[in-house]
Order: sequence, then C-alpha cells, then structure tokens
Amino acid sequence: MSNTPRLELRNVSRTYRIDEQRIPALDRVSLIAEAGTVTALLGRSGCGKSTLLNLAGAMDFPDSGDVLIDGQSTSGLNERELTKLRRHRIGFVFQSFQLLPTLSALENVELPLLIAGERRSTVIARERLDWVGLGDRGSSMPHQLSGGQMQRVAVARALAQRPEILIADEPTGNLDTASGDQVLELLAKAARDFGATVLLATHSVEAAAIANVRVRMRDGRIEAIEPAYVGAR
Repeated sequence: MSNTPRLELRNVSRTYRIDEQRIPALDRVSLIAEAGTVTALLGRSGCGKSTLLNLAGAMDFPDSGDVLIDGQSTSGLNERELTKLRRHRIGFVFQSFQLLPTLSALENVELPLLIAGERRSTVIARERLDWVGLGDRGSSMPHQLSGGQMQRVAVARALAQRPEILIADEPTGNLDTASGDQVLELLAKAARDFGATVLLATHSVEAAAIANVRVRMRDGRIEAIEPAYVGAR
C-alpha cells in the first residue's frame, strides 16, 4: 500500500490583490488529510479557511508551496486535467446549498453524472438520495424542501461520483441544530462509507466534534492541530 497522503498542503501561501493592496490569506500552511477521515478547520471569518478549501479543491492555486492530491501537484495540471479532477475526484458542499431551482431533487443530483457522461445517472442519483434519507423526495423542487433537506440533496449531489475529496464550507451555517446534526452525520458517514477525505470549514466547535482532526486557524496560519479526536458519530 502507498504511504502517499490523499491530500497534502506543503508550506502553502496565498495573497490576494484588492484595491492595489496585497492581502495575505494563507501564510506557510502545511497540512495532511488522509483517506476516510474528517478534518475540521476552525476559526473566525477571514482566518483563511475558505482559501484553504479552494486550494484543496483545485479551485485556486498557491503563490508558493504545493497542494498535492495523491502525490500529484495541482499546480502542474493543465485545464483538461483540472476539469477531470474537479469533475470526478472532488465534491463540494456550500453553505447556500446552490441547488438549481428549476430542477427536481433527483435532477439536481443527476446533473453532474450527466455532465460526466455516466450512463447509469438516474440509478446512481436515486441511490444517493436514498443514502441521504430522501429517496421519497426525488420529484420535489427545491422550494418544496426545508433548508436541511436541501442541504442533504446537496450532499447527495456532491457524492454522486464517489469523490475522493469532499469539501464542505460552513455546511450547517444556514441550518437549525437538528438539521445541522443530520448533515454533519452524513459528512462523517461519507468518510466511513465512501472512504472520502472530508475537509470541513466551520465556526462551530460542536460541528467540529465529528472530526478526526481539528485544525485551529488564525490570521492565515495554523495555530494548532489536534489529531485523533475521535468524535465522529
């Protein structure tokens, strides 16, 4: 078996230019996230959590340092390779759900499968909806679902292709406690059932309780890493 981590950030820095000013978002951050684990990023807004997620998901690239997925640097990939990586190996869950309002729950889950040319798209989409406990709501439109149900559909969509990396940016930020707990349980279950590397950004210590590793961030740096926190439900 290979000892190569599923996801690794090596001494990564990222700076943005806003109104002619250089704003540092990440400063020499190093982190490893293994397959089948949940890593929670904790910290206030502006601490660098979302930037780290964007780099881990190959939606952005560092100014210096390296982001590696299974030992391969994302910065060295061409556009075709990046599209394939994002489409097949990385799933995203956002705070605002981002379901298409004109598509049913089933169609929202099926869409990335259709884009990828999956012949069994409808069957797989139904399986994912069943997996998140919404097999009976496939024909429902997003406006007919509660916030928690919409986020569960978003999780099903993110897992449509069994991605190796699941990026979740404040996935419970718009939910009540009970709905948020359901979504968090699904993220922990994704690590267990699919072997996904789950990277979760959150303000909530309670939400981070599902994680195997908690990473505390401040001002673009990692303050502390608390490994082997066995809180997964």
